[in-house]
Order: sequence, then structure tokens, then C-alpha cells
Amino acid sequence: MKLPPKPRTPSWLLYLQFEANPFAYMDAIFKRYGDIVMITLGSTPIVYVSNPLGNKQIFTNTKEITASGKLNQDFALFTGNQGVLQLDGLIHKNRRKLLMQAFHGTRMQACGQSICELTEKIMNQQMVGKPFVAYPIIEEITLPIGIEVVLGLREGELYNKIKHLFVSMFKFEQSKLFQFISKLPLGNQDLGRWSPQGYMLDLREKIFELLYSEVKERRRVADSSRTDMLSDLIFAHDETGEPLSNEEVRDLLLSPIFAAQDASATAISWSLYWIHRLPAIHKRLLEEIDSLGENPDPMSIIALPYLSAVCNEALRIYPTQLFAFPRLVESPVEVMGYELHPGTVLISNIYSTHQREDLYPEPKEFKPERFLEKQFSPYEFLPFGGGSRVCIGGSFALFEMKLVLATIISRYQLELVSKRPERPKFGGLLCSPASGVKMILHGRRKHQEQSKLSVFSSV
Repeated sequence: MKLPPKPRTPSWLLYLQFEANPFAYMDAIFKRYGDIVMITLGSTPIVYVSNPLGNKQIFTNTKEITASGKLNQDFALFTGNQGVLQLDGLIHKNRRKLLMQAFHGTRMQACGQSICELTEKIMNQQMVGKPFVAYPIIEEITLPIGIEVVLGLREGELYNKIKHLFVSMFKFEQSKLFQFISKLPLGNQDLGRWSPQGYMLDLREKIFELLYSEVKERRRVADSSRTDMLSDLIFAHDETGEPLSNEEVRDLLLSPIFAAQDASATAISWSLYWIHRLPAIHKRLLEEIDSLGENPDPMSIIALPYLSAVCNEALRIYPTQLFAFPRLVESPVEVMGYELHPGTVLISNIYSTHQREDLYPEPKEFKPERFLEKQFSPYEFLPFGGGSRVCIGGSFALFEMKLVLATIISRYQLELVSKRPERPKFGGLLCSPASGVKMILHGRRKHQEQSKLSVFSSV
């Protein structure tokens, strides 16, 4: 039995190549070494897989390959030490089940109209004829929705404080200053609030304090009629039958809010870019949405086949996360005919899987119809990862994505500011549009304006 192919290039140079252009780097690695490659980082062998069979082996073999929470400790800064990413085994399974209640079908339906109304409210604030960047505007929609689903808050002082802190933390983490300094040898040192790392930790502490205080207060005035994630966790019991501690509840709330804020905004922004870059796709999508009438039911919108195909293709060509969460080889195992030893880290390469020409002919082209012509397996199309670490909010993210897009496309006339292709930017985990997608609003669609006039004239 042999080991997977391994580049001769030093790992530090490979890292620099990845940092410079992760997409060209991964395309080149795939072209030269195929769909499994090993890279040694220090003394740890890391194996990247971009083959459906290999993905299936990684996600389904839970005996020799584990989804170890210790591999996700880097995310603890944002998720706390007891977040769902850091948990293992029965504890992880129990907490995932508890969190999934918030994404139950009936609850999703209940907030569908709110998503459409909030989208229209935010879009109506944009000035006609003035360019705007779509990404932060979409965040003004996705973050409040996330806070409502997770905490059950729509307005008020606490809502405003939490929203402000999450926005501040995300913007600073994505800033060029923080990105540059964090890569320096001492860039992650906490030198007080005025240092980049110190400022980030200060924001984190304030978020943790606010959420912890809210957990305590909600437990004190427990209301079993509420249907948000926080309420579910307050009344929940762990795998031994004991209530969750306030610290556990707080940590479990963090990942869903962050995911709602940036991952969803990234996917929607990419979709807006592709839809408005390709007129034929825009026309076909608009015709499908218009076929539902003036004020369609949200559940009718999410069932639209071409809208679903557009969303899937946006998640395929530039998935919001390029890699699935890592796995750890615990005992000798064979993957794709190669022998892997204990201590090896296994990572499913989502981006390269989605770029396979045998699965997706002309993979660099945006072609939604491929999702109408074929149903892909969860090992061929995996925008939210797979196995026990698959994103708990994946279904809700698609639900939200469709409603936001349908509302914007059907009600507003938008245009991309630049004809130049939008470049992808990789930052930590997410693959976002480099410019944020610059657009200009030309106004509401004519039939929307006419319907508004008829309403006013009848008052």
C-alpha cells in the first residue's frame, strides 16, 4: 500500500502560493497530482481529497476516521470552547440535535414573510442612481434574521448592542490591517485594547458578556412558548439528562449567528453578481418568479426549480467555504487505495470537487441548468460540508437565500457597476467577492410601482 502523492515544494512556499491565489493554486495542484494529495505541515501529514468516492469514505467511516473537535480549536475565538465545532462524540451529537430544532420546517415557514419584508425594507433605503456595495447591504438582512432565529430578538437595546458588536467584530476581522498583522510572527499577541488582537478579544468579551447575561435572564423568566434557539437550549437536557449550563448555552449560540451573518451574505452576494452579469439567466429567473403573481407565498418561492438551480450553481462555482471541517485518522485506514496512518488529517476539498470536469463540464462557467439536468450526490455537491460536521443551518441558508434573491430580483432594477469579472477572495474560511459586488439601483420595477399607486389611490 502506498501513500498519496506529495509535492516536493517546501510547505512554507506552498502556503505562500495558496495565500497569493488559493484558486489558481488548487487548480494547479489538482491538475498535477489528481484528486488526492498529501502536504506535510510541520510533522503533521494533511491529505486533501476532491473525489466523490474519497469524500464518501471520509464522511461515512466514523470508526477509523473521526470528526475531532480539537481540530477546530482555532475557531474557539469566535465560538467559545463549548461551541458545536469543538465538541465530540455523544455530546456533539446531542448538541447538534438541540440546535437543529430551530431550523424545523414549520419555524422556517413562519419567518419566511419576515425575510421578504426585511429585504424590501433594506433595499428601499438605497438611493436610486447611487452605487452601493451589495455585500454589507445583504448583511443588513442576514444578520438580523440570524439574531431573530437564534435569540428571538427583532428590536430593542439588547438587539442593537448585539448587532453592533457582531458587525464590528466581523468588519475588523476582515479588514486588511487585521489580515496583514495576524500573519506576522507576533501578530496574534494581545498587547492591550489598542493592539489588533487585543481589540478583537475585547469585542469577543463584550459579545460573550451580553449573551451570557441574556441566557441568565431568559432562564430566570423562562417562557416555554418561545420558539427561538436560545429558548430551546434553556429547556433542553444533555446526554445525561441534566440541564445545560449557562456557559454551554452561550457558546452554542455563537456559531449560528456568525454563520447567518457572513456565510449567507456571501452566498447571496455571489448570486446577485452572476444573475446580473448574465442577462439570459436574469431574464429566465425573473419570468419564473413573476409567474407566481404579485405577492407570492414564501413556500411557493422556495419551490421554484430554476431559482433553486441558480442558488446551487452559485454555491458550486464559489462555495462559501472551500473545505469541509477536518477529520483525524485514529487507526490505519485505506482511502482511495492509499494507506493513511494515525495522526493524519483528512480534509475534503469542496472547491476542487465542484471544479471536476467529469462532474461539471465547463466548470468555470455559470450554468444553473446543470442542476435541472442531473441530481448530484452529497459527495459530489457539498457546499455545506458533509457527515457529522455538515452545517446545521444549510437548509435554512438555502431557504433564506431564495427568498432574499426573489424579493430583490422581482422588485428592483439593478445593474453591476463594473463589467470586469468579480474576483473571489479567501479569508480564513469563507470565499467572498473581493469587491463586495458593486451595484447601482435604477429604481423599482414598473409593475411594482403601478401596484403601489393603485393601493394609494384606493385609500
